[in-house]
Amino acid sequence: MILGDLLGTPVHDSDGIRLGRVADARFTLDGDPQQLMAGARLLGLVVSPHSWSSFLGYERTGLTQPWPLASLLRWRHRGSFVVMWDDIAVIGEESVRLRDGFTAYSPALDEAGQQ
Repeated sequence: MILGDLLGTPVHDSDGIRLGRVADARFTLDGDPQQLMAGARLLGLVVSPHSWSSFLGYERTGLTQPWPLASLLRWRHRGSFVVMWDDIAVIGEESVRLRDGFTAYSPALDEAGQQ
């Protein structure tokens, strides 16, 4: 599956309740990030209940400029969360279903870019 095909896909919990749409993906680097070919691994998906458009990097803590754009994106992505790969039960052609008891994490990144 191509990641671009997953963006905008509806996300449901284990009971079939719609939680939002896939807005982005989170990756982590395995190995030293300074090495030329550090391997990227999918960590989880960002789910937004109001918009599936990109965060444009504004999920990072402390980004507030330009303020109209920062405010708009923060408002559009209110209630967004990250769900880890292990909490995804099924990725189908028309929806993503989460496992029972999944954990919703904040989409905010610290200044080092960490979850």
